[in-house]
Amino acid sequence: MSLALATPHTEAPAPALAPREQETLRHIAAGRTYVQTARHMGLSKHTVDAYLRRIRAKLDINTTAELTRLAISLGL
Repeated sequence: MSLALATPHTEAPAPALAPREQETLRHIAAGRTYVQTARHMGLSKHTVDAYLRRIRAKLDINTTAELTRLAISLGL
């Protein structure tokens, strides 16, 4: 399931997040570290970092607080 998101910066929907990006976002928003998230997902911490960089770039988000707010608004 892919989510198309509307951001507060624009009225047009933002690019959709891939399922693994959504899962990564859910873990980070729950307060897990990159290493904890990586272990849970069976990835390296570098892959988790790459997913989060892609999410930030797609949605023009700069902070972990903004990522968490997004995850909460999406019900992740």
